[in-house]
Amino acid sequence: MQSLGVELTRLRKESGLTLRRVEAAVGISNAYLSQLENDKIKTPSPNTLYKLSQIYGGSYEGLMAKAGYPVPKESKEEVPETASRLAARVSDVSPSEADALVDYLKFLRQSRAE
Repeated sequence: MQSLGVELTRLRKESGLTLRRVEAAVGISNAYLSQLENDKIKTPSPNTLYKLSQIYGGSYEGLMAKAGYPVPKESKEEVPETASRLAARVSDVSPSEADALVDYLKFLRQSRAE
């Protein structure tokens, strides 16, 4: 499993953002962000992880788990992280829109299998 720093770097680069742009958008200093990405800080606050997951379009729960925080398992079906990243590329989406995207992809895959 890759580290939190590696995951944050990957998400930021996939989002096309610089450390300075992230700093301006979420109010976390670029020096702190750099320390996170270089694994010098391994357990940032949940609030910091939430802000980063929102700007990067990544999974908050995934970042929490990589930072070592306990993440409860939900009984309902979770939206896969790849679907969340895809939806983030389109624009901000509501939970119901994200669910609809997942349903549509399932439909497409089922249609191809038949």
